[in-house]
Amino acid sequence: MHSILPRAVRELSQELTRLPGIGPKTAQRLAVYLLRQSPSDVGRLSDTIKNLHQSVHVCSSCFNLADGAVCAVCRDEKRDTSLLCIVEDPLDVEAIERTGSFQGLYHVLGGVLSPLDGVGVKQLTFAELFERLVSGAFQEIIIALDHTMESEATARHITSHMPDGSIKVTRLARGLPTGGDIEFADALTLSAALSGRKTV
Repeated sequence: MHSILPRAVRELSQELTRLPGIGPKTAQRLAVYLLRQSPSDVGRLSDTIKNLHQSVHVCSSCFNLADGAVCAVCRDEKRDTSLLCIVEDPLDVEAIERTGSFQGLYHVLGGVLSPLDGVGVKQLTFAELFERLVSGAFQEIIIALDHTMESEATARHITSHMPDGSIKVTRLARGLPTGGDIEFADALTLSAALSGRKTV
């Protein structure tokens, strides 16, 4: 059936459907909602989106999102520099930080190994991770990845390239539901998973 919505509304709806979790009907509702807002409100939203790439950087040390060259965690001199938590993406860092249970450093892989999706070793920050590990600064690394097949393969790749016996390797306990995402876990579940981590 042909839509009678104005072309600009249809085009905005089409762009909004590219966002995760936004279907065609939700996109249309959002487009019409924005149309009802004042031009200054919509302009502010537009400017924020437009400036997103210029305003957000990738931390040169851990690959987390940052306001500048180095993220807030890496700049914090109170962090325990002997602990390194390896995560899939910046939202996992945010989730773990909300628990207040971890005071070490992070390394963001930028994804997990998934050959079917074209994500191999070179697409992730493995080289930089192993370079950090060779420095000898870490006594323990925590592999904080979801419990999926792709994450398990990623964890195996990490452990198979560890410096010989010099670093303790642990994984989050199975307090996280199998197939669940770290970013959606509640603080209590994440705290229990961190405290119940086990040696790999």
